[in-house]
Order: sequence, then structure tokens, then C-alpha cells
Amino acid sequence: MKFETEIFSQFNDRWALDCAGTAEKHNAMTISWGGMGTLWGKPVVTVYVKPCRYTYQFMNDNEYFTVNFFPEEYRKALTVMGSLSGKYTDKETEAGLKVKDLGEAVTFEEATVTMVCRKIYWQDLDPANMPAEVVKKQYVTEAPHRMFIGEVVEIING
Repeated sequence: MKFETEIFSQFNDRWALDCAGTAEKHNAMTISWGGMGTLWGKPVVTVYVKPCRYTYQFMNDNEYFTVNFFPEEYRKALTVMGSLSGKYTDKETEAGLKVKDLGEAVTFEEATVTMVCRKIYWQDLDPANMPAEVVKKQYVTEAPHRMFIGEVVEIING
């Protein structure tokens, strides 16, 4: 039996948008770090956000967030969403994405899969517990990522 590994490449190869907030006030950012699994008997998604990112405050301040996957033709849009700050510009307009209100959270009309997550745990990554080469590469000038774990409460296809 062949072990399917495509699920492990979803974040790294396809990227995703992590979005928190409401339709009135939210921010999304492109992520390539994340994981899916089970914690405390619940399906979960784990994402990582640096404190210097505008999305960080939305992740901290809101109970829900979404993880959104797109078809390959939206790669350029995801590049825009990862390179501009929503604090200073309307990234969604620049990227050509349309916001879709889910009540407690936000997704995008162009997303093929949206995982609606209720935040159940967070913790800052500790450089003392990382390999030295990772600290040198990732955290010399910026604080470490915060890990957010969300229970997947709904999956929306298309």
C-alpha cells in the first residue's frame, strides 16, 4: 500500500491564506507553514504567525480564523497577499480576491477549500527548543512565530 503524501504538501507547495476577523475588519496573509491533524479528539489545523505581521493581532483578538486553499491560477494573488500589508493597502483588491462573509469569520469567493477554525490553543515558539541553524535563519531580527491551533468546525468546498 502506497502512503499518500499529497496532504503534507498542501501548505508548502500550494500555500494558503490564513484569515481572521469579520467582514468589516479582518486581515489575511499567505502561509506556507501549517499542519492538519487531531488534538483532544478534534480535527485541527495549526498555523504559525509572526508578531510583526498585521494578521497577528487579528489571530489574537478573534475566536475564529479560516485557512483557505486556492487553485494554482491564484498563485500570483497569493503572492500579493503575502507581500503587502493589509495595514497600509487593500490587498484583496490588489490581488483580485472577493471577501465572503461567514459571520464569525471570512473566506474568499475564489477559495476551493475553506476550513473554518475555532481557536483552541496558542503558544509562542521558544528558540531555546529549536536547532541553532533555524534560529540563525529565521529569528535573528524578528520574534519567533506564535503557533495557533484551531478546531475545524466546518469545511466549505468551492
